[in-house]
Amino acid sequence: MSPAAARARAAGPAIDIHAHYFPEAYLATLQERGPAFGITVDRSDPAGPAIGMGPALGGVLRREFFDLEARLREMNRTKVGVHALSLTFPMVDWADPELGARLARVVNDALSAAHTAYPHRFVGLATLPMQDAKRAVEELGRAAGLPGIRGVYLATNINGRDLDDPAFTPVWERVAALGLPAFLHPMNVIGAQRLGPYYLGNLLGNPFDTAVAASHLIFGGVLDRFPKLMVCLPHAGGALPYVIGRLDRGQKVRPELAHVKRAPSSYLRRFTYDTISHASAPLRYLIDLVGADRVMLGSDYCFDLGYERPVKVVTRLARLSRGDQARILGDNAARILKLR
Repeated sequence: MSPAAARARAAGPAIDIHAHYFPEAYLATLQERGPAFGITVDRSDPAGPAIGMGPALGGVLRREFFDLEARLREMNRTKVGVHALSLTFPMVDWADPELGARLARVVNDALSAAHTAYPHRFVGLATLPMQDAKRAVEELGRAAGLPGIRGVYLATNINGRDLDDPAFTPVWERVAALGLPAFLHPMNVIGAQRLGPYYLGNLLGNPFDTAVAASHLIFGGVLDRFPKLMVCLPHAGGALPYVIGRLDRGQKVRPELAHVKRAPSSYLRRFTYDTISHASAPLRYLIDLVGADRVMLGSDYCFDLGYERPVKVVTRLARLSRGDQARILGDNAARILKLR
């Protein structure tokens, strides 16, 4: 066997930790109950359903969003071995507590079913009805026992409430006790009134909302209270890695941060990060800043802003050793998600 073949055999599968999925049962429940909350599912296009919030409908969902067989074909084509499946906008936090809990159960059962059907290709990141912390804790306890659930998936804020809100403390306590990683995703982004044009709500709103959420976890003491809590930041950490010096300076000089005893930069390795930077220089900077052991493959599957060839983003990165490639492509995620 050649050395190259031996390395290929030794390496585990590429694991994508930022891969979205809309289970059919979720879409059906949304179609039935969503209109009362201003959310619709339009199935008039034979190409697929479209989820709308308010009068305007979004684009038709690609088949790979809800069809696991179609998804597997794309995963094989792009050489991705495993998807950590997660829900995305509109998630479940917009609903009343009863419906939110019902939707979360539907999603989590579907994530587990996907894993059961394809145990070597899919794991799930559980959705929680965070608008009701008691129900969120209950669903977390139930979902954590389902086959294939390996983490939780939370919005960067819950209907405008930040993640250091005391109401969410029981959820963080339970997440930490279970040893599950928490993956964040932007939602209800800051400055939305100015970000309507040019798709800036996504292009700028998402990365900045990630930085806001991470800052609340640091300055609000959540990471200190739960020292074993693992939190993954999407979109290569959003703006956080690039404004960290400003946060450090603020911690030194501002009275609002007198309670913070450590530099914010000392918390950077408390987070993990995906690779979705869309430019090699920022991704290289991130790896140098936090270490290759804190970065994991992500694609934002299967949105148009996602990576079409996520593995190549890593393998083509200059000055990245084969060992660090292996860590980012799969080893780190396998460790955090307990896949090996």
